[in-house]
Amino acid sequence: MTDKSNVPVPEILAPEECWDLLGQTGVGRLAVIADGHPDVFPVNFKVDGGTLVFRTGAGTKQQAIQSDATVALEADAVSSQFGLAWSVVVKGKAAETTPTGPDLDDIRRALFPWQGVGQEHFIRITPESVTGRRFTMNAPLLWQAPLDEATRAGLE
Repeated sequence: MTDKSNVPVPEILAPEECWDLLGQTGVGRLAVIADGHPDVFPVNFKVDGGTLVFRTGAGTKQQAIQSDATVALEADAVSSQFGLAWSVVVKGKAAETTPTGPDLDDIRRALFPWQGVGQEHFIRITPESVTGRRFTMNAPLLWQAPLDEATRAGLE
């Protein structure tokens, strides 16, 4: 029999909490269907009035988005110092956009391309759903679970 007393119970987050957490980070993973198969890409994003905006160049992400597919973006964080972890998933339609309004310069600065060039397409995800979970990990769980080097590096 397995002792489940140390298994963290997820707290289901309200959409407002999810948006707060998304606003505190700027990196996530974008999931698209490309050539009939799922694919995942790291992207930096910015929350913009109940939507998410990111930049991309011509290629797989842009082609998948042009096909009017539904996408998902997942962002998360883990704090071993505070024993907290969270994950938020935004699912919705993505379409090319032009950032407008007073946040234009802020969005452009926040979305500076990691490659430095060639990311001329701004993409906006309009959510159909926003879900999230938060986990509180107690100390015994952190110390009893064996950590391989990859997991240890992710927590540090």
